[in-house]
Formats: sequence, C-alpha cells, structure tokens
Amino acid sequence: MNAQILPFARSTNGAWPPPLAAAAYHGPLGETVSIIEPHTEADPIAILTQGLLAFGSALGRSAHYQVEATRHYTNEFAVLVGSSSRARKGSSWDQVADLFGRVDASWTTQCIASGLSSGEGLIWRVRDDEDEAKDDGVVVDEATQKRLLTLEPEFASVLKVSKRQENTLSANLRNAWDGKPLETMTKNTPARASRAHISIVGHITREELLRNVDVTEVANGFLNRFMLFAVRSSKTLPFGGDLDPRQLERSVEHLRAAIAFGRRTGRVAFAGAARDAWPSAYAGLRDGHHGLLGAATARAEAHVVRLALLYALLDCSPAIEGPHLDAALAVWRYSEASAAWIFGVSLGDPLADELWEALRPRPAGMSRTEIRDWFSRNKRKSDIDRALFLLRDAGLVACDRITRTAGAPEVETWRPLAAGDRA
Repeated sequence: MNAQILPFARSTNGAWPPPLAAAAYHGPLGETVSIIEPHTEADPIAILTQGLLAFGSALGRSAHYQVEATRHYTNEFAVLVGSSSRARKGSSWDQVADLFGRVDASWTTQCIASGLSSGEGLIWRVRDDEDEAKDDGVVVDEATQKRLLTLEPEFASVLKVSKRQENTLSANLRNAWDGKPLETMTKNTPARASRAHISIVGHITREELLRNVDVTEVANGFLNRFMLFAVRSSKTLPFGGDLDPRQLERSVEHLRAAIAFGRRTGRVAFAGAARDAWPSAYAGLRDGHHGLLGAATARAEAHVVRLALLYALLDCSPAIEGPHLDAALAVWRYSEASAAWIFGVSLGDPLADELWEALRPRPAGMSRTEIRDWFSRNKRKSDIDRALFLLRDAGLVACDRITRTAGAPEVETWRPLAAGDRA
C-alpha cells in the first residue's frame, strides 16, 4: 500500500468533521475497534484514539522517532470534545480500560491517575528515587513506574487551574509532552522527574473548551500539544451491548506482542513508501492555518510522527511504512477538522472576530465609514486597521478601492471572500 497524502484541510466554519478515513483503522487496534463498535454507544473514534494513547503509555520510554537532537516518544496528549452526557466519552474510555486491563493489568492498576492540579503534584507522582537524582544517566526500570496516563474527565478543571498565577502545571505539562526532565525548585520539597513518560486523556464539551482556553494558553504552545477529537454517540442501545469477551482474545494477544516488541525497540525511522511520501506530507502539514485554529494545530508534524510511530509498533514493525503514515495522517486530519469545528475561523482577536461577524453576511462589504459606524465610532483607526489586516492576512476578506469621480478620494470597501476564494 502506497502512502497517500490526504488533502490539507481548510477551516470548515464550525461544521462537524467529515468521517474518519478508513486508513486510520489499520492494524490490530483498528480491528479491535471493529469488534467492540457494534456493542457500544461510544464513538469508534473515541475508542481508537484513546486506545492509541493507552498503547503508547503502556510501552514506556524506549521506542522513539528522532528529528535532529529531539526524540519523539510514544506519549501523547488528546482531548475528546463532545456534549456532556450524550457523547459517551466516559463509555469510550471504559472500553479502552477494559481492553488494556486484559493486556497489561499492572499498567492499568498502577499507571493511570486523575486529578491534575499542580506541576508539583505531577512531578511528585513520577519523581526520581534517590539513586536517579544522583545520576541523570541512569536507565530507569519499568518497575519504577515512570509511566503515567492521567485521565481527566473534567478537563475544564485542568484548564482553569493551569491559568492560576504561579501555578506551574502548564509549563510542566509542556515539558512532559516534550520529554524533558520535570523539576520543582521549592525550598522544602524539591523534586525532579527524569525520563518520565506522561500521557493525558481529557474529556470536555465544546462550550467549556471555548470558555476556558485563553490567548495565553494558545500562544505559549500548551493547547497545540493536545490533539482534539470531536466525538458523539454512535448509536442507541437501550439494553447495552452484548460483547463476548472471547471475541477479544486475539486482540489481547496482538496488543501484548506489540507492547513487548515496543519495549525492546529503540529508534524507528521512515522506510519505503512512507519515506518517499513524507517530504510532501511534511510540507503540507507545515502550511498551517491562521488564528486560533492555526495555533491549536501548530504541532501537526510532531503529532503525525508520533502517531505513525504508534501504528508501526502496533504492527511490530521496526520502521514506519506506508500504511502507518496513511493511518497517522488520517487521524491527524480528523483532529485538524475537529479543531476547525471548535474554533471555526476565530482569530483569537476580539475586535477582528467581531468585525468578521459584521462583514460575513454582507457580500458587498462595508466601507470604512460603515465599519467605523458599526463600532459606534469608539474604536481607534489603528485598532480597526489591525483587525482588518488580520482578516486580510487570514484570507477572509479583500479590499476594493474605487474612485467614483475625478479628483475625489478613493472609497475603500472591505468585503468577505467566499469560502472557495479563500487562501
């Protein structure tokens, strides 16, 4: 199978994402989701994506993809975004927890926690022992439980506490995703966590996410370390499912073998069709969006290589091949479309967003005078200029200048571009 470069998604103005491409269900985890899916109301996308994160967490810090001096391990952050009770986010996690409880019971009982509230608490959970503190080069044994998957069914609480003054949670989570050592310099209880392998699964509603994400968290790179996935209930099962556990026996064995393989694997690189396709895919991923959508998806390349690494390890492959890159791109495209559903074309600038809402239903546009009047003449020209230029740079509007009579000044009109005309 040759790696297929999926078309780069553009903003969908708040539309629900198109279905996840079939390529994402490649391999043993995709087969497992197909077995579970008829017996649950949970979104199969939620089961698949959380299954990927659970697998990556269970692997620990060994297999990696390297870019220059940076290593990307198999830990990932993801947030499922859907309605409070009807998206069945909790049910989807229960399916994943039950599956991996059969695959690796010790990981399920010892490496899953909830309640992120401070950077110090996170570090303490995966802190080094005394020997590690003396020698940064020590090889950490899996038994020391450097693996941690934190499940946050109320992810809005994490966003709230991360914004508190002097709370170090945001900075430490950014370092955790990057695989950097975590450290607290408090006087009484200093702690350090080296080689920690931290993954995060969050659940939130779209309204909560929009309400609790501020410009700071967008600008500092906190948000774009999370993949966002729009999820909803897949069906109605008044009497629940009827999954025979024996149907999962083959899946459990495959996943156990993949975890064993991943734990003895080191560096993984692209090969074959994936190596040929990656330069074009990489260029497309770097061609990002504007506004909040662009900020939320700015780490596209890094997420894709981590996903491709997970798919390769699920296949017990020593290299990332074409189907693994296809699967990773399919998952990322859905995450990107989910971010577009959440943020639409918001630029994260209140004045620009308000002006866009004024211009959008007016195909003929608005003159400078009309724009000034729209704001009741209480906005400075420099602020309106900045908002207009943001909209223009985002490919949302165009400016027409018309001289109606000889010697008269130009009339400047700003009009919205149709979706098909936008950059």
